[in-house]
Amino acid sequence: MLELICPHCREPLTAVERNWRCINGHSYDQARQGYLNLLLVQHKNSRQPGDTPGMLACRQAFLDAGHYQPVSDAINRLFAERAPGTLLDMGCGEGYYTQRLAAALPETAVGGLDISKDAVIKACRRSRSIRWMVASSARLPVADGSLDAALCVFSPWSWDECLRSVKPGGHILLVGPDANHLLSLREKLYDSIHPTPELIKQLPEGLRIVNDEVLRYALDLKPADLASLIGMTPHGFRSRPERQQTLLDSGLSGLEVAMRMVLLQRC
Repeated sequence: MLELICPHCREPLTAVERNWRCINGHSYDQARQGYLNLLLVQHKNSRQPGDTPGMLACRQAFLDAGHYQPVSDAINRLFAERAPGTLLDMGCGEGYYTQRLAAALPETAVGGLDISKDAVIKACRRSRSIRWMVASSARLPVADGSLDAALCVFSPWSWDECLRSVKPGGHILLVGPDANHLLSLREKLYDSIHPTPELIKQLPEGLRIVNDEVLRYALDLKPADLASLIGMTPHGFRSRPERQQTLLDSGLSGLEVAMRMVLLQRC
């Protein structure tokens, strides 16, 4: 079971039916959909932080079609080899990776959080056995040293929060784009391609890399799936609509997934 803490005072939260409360009287009601909102108003960066409903719909359609299942399978394999007791998905989105991970690790207490309430509501429909939360990865609502593992797929993370919340010997898996990820798509949408930022710029003290791999495979997408891929990423609003439409009309060959997966261990 995840050890949740109050976002106001950082004291432990305990549940009585659908109400969660700390010793200082701060109280949080579990929503009827099943999630717990632990994102304080002062910690929001906008009125509706996170991905837009349109991006979420595109991502759900694309992921549920199985195009990134090899990525999910690789995540499940890396964690299954370590059998964590507790695991938190930081930036779970609509819950695709979280739900498949929980199914692969039935003995693990799995939680997922995202800053987008719309995303977490979608995630609740995938599973009622996962502890879903609206919260920020910059202020994880879990106790110090309480996690055996943490996951971050294409989402921001905080080194300080990872070091605080993951126990010594625990693991953190970071998943993000390698330099050639969706390169042919980016070449069609833009006149020039910016270099892909490094997944880890500088590893802080207290963590060591225990596995570093790049998962590569080809994608052959129908127009509807290609539209979902564009729409679920920042390319959907950064690139020009006419270039997107030209690409959808002509199709795209040579599309490659290139995901870097870095597994860290807390010293």
